[in-house]
Amino acid sequence: MDPFRSLLLLSSLFSVAAPHSILQISPGSRRHGDRSAWKGDELYCDSWRFSVETNDAGIWTQVPERCVGFVREYMTGERYASDCGMVSNNSMSFAGGVKIAGDGKDAWIFDIDETLLSNLPYYAAHGFGSEVFDETAYNEWANLADAPAIPASLMLYNVLKRLKFKLILLTGRTEVQRNATAKNLLLAGYSNWERLILRGIDDVGKPALVYKSHKRAELEGEGYRIHGNSVELCSCDSVALSYGNRRQFSSLWA
Repeated sequence: MDPFRSLLLLSSLFSVAAPHSILQISPGSRRHGDRSAWKGDELYCDSWRFSVETNDAGIWTQVPERCVGFVREYMTGERYASDCGMVSNNSMSFAGGVKIAGDGKDAWIFDIDETLLSNLPYYAAHGFGSEVFDETAYNEWANLADAPAIPASLMLYNVLKRLKFKLILLTGRTEVQRNATAKNLLLAGYSNWERLILRGIDDVGKPALVYKSHKRAELEGEGYRIHGNSVELCSCDSVALSYGNRRQFSSLWA
């Protein structure tokens, strides 16, 4: 999956108390001409956003040209932070009510891209999704290990550590990116995860739903009780959705 689709279907967890963008764009760079140009398309773009969230848009490769300004304003503005902050608060509220058994098997799963780490700086440099996704360029960015932490994700991560959850990181990245991924996580402030799971040779090419469902099933087979999943929406599947004592926390691009 093109990671920019993941960026729009966010599990990124911002704090309501910190409604600011990871990517700081000065007011002077938000040109009035740009704003007036996309303002007339705002209704169309909001409807396009809705079609993406509901998956009615199906497979798409680029943000419509007329919606680039809409996406930029959203991703670098306060609404993004406010929307995702609700998910963060819900996650912490739920986690606080979980009874930890103390046997080291109470787990919480995090995705990495657009969940713990933000690739917004990369997409800002590549047209906010208006360019066709270039996997080579994206992997070069990932290997730099420069992706910033999403502040509220880091806060949630640390809260869950204090609550004694075992934190398992499940990503669609491949094993060849293990060192860069671990380095980026550490530099961004994440530490002491229980396990970092990446795609092995046998997992390459599998749809995210199949790959991640299989990995979660393996973890449960090892005795882990998965209480929460903080993931991009596109990682949803029937076993990861909310039921019983398990909850999934995903934030739509809204």
